[in-house]
Amino acid sequence: MLESDDDLDLDSAAFDSRPAGGFDSRPTEQIHRPDPPVAPGTYVESEPATAAQPPKARRGTLDLGLLVLRLVVGGTMLVHGLQKLTGLWGGPGLDGFESTVTDAGYQHPALLAILGSIGEVAAGGLLVLGLLTPLAAAAVVAIMINAVLFKHHLEPGLQYFATDESGVEYEVLLGAAAVAIVLTGPGRIAVDGARGWATRPFIGSFVALLLGVAGGVCLWLFVR
Repeated sequence: MLESDDDLDLDSAAFDSRPAGGFDSRPTEQIHRPDPPVAPGTYVESEPATAAQPPKARRGTLDLGLLVLRLVVGGTMLVHGLQKLTGLWGGPGLDGFESTVTDAGYQHPALLAILGSIGEVAAGGLLVLGLLTPLAAAAVVAIMINAVLFKHHLEPGLQYFATDESGVEYEVLLGAAAVAIVLTGPGRIAVDGARGWATRPFIGSFVALLLGVAGGVCLWLFVR
């Protein structure tokens, strides 16, 4: 007579696969159900794709410093141009500037005196406004190259410190400041401040600088 399950000699695991603890510890499988078919012409709203916005770069006092640099260089060129063009503030006027151009050995001194004066006024005004800044600063570079070469022509040799009329310290400082403006851009406090090249200059700045240097050298070599 059979009195228990052991007498039947049955394997209990065949009937109950649960562990001794009374519950199944195996991970639950997630069942993925396919999306129901959509009838043709039915609009299905999808979740908008959100692109990660790059953090806005902080510029600190950079734009304020560039504004000061532009105002000083541009204001200086503007005043010097008006001195040559109109004779204001004890300037030489067109006649005096034409005599200087003649002494430097340039051809067509009367025309160059007018164009040079207007060029200084225009370059200075554009720098103050922060408009077309790379080209305006490149024009200042060209003007300062000719000023340095002219003083070297008057008295050959390296005369850097401006202890007399032959020193080029002033011209070199203005030219270097103009080069810095070409390479850095006008900053955001400028008419062109919203443009990308005004705050992130790269290839265009190098091109403008090369044009300024080439223009100054060619003016000295081929117009004299």
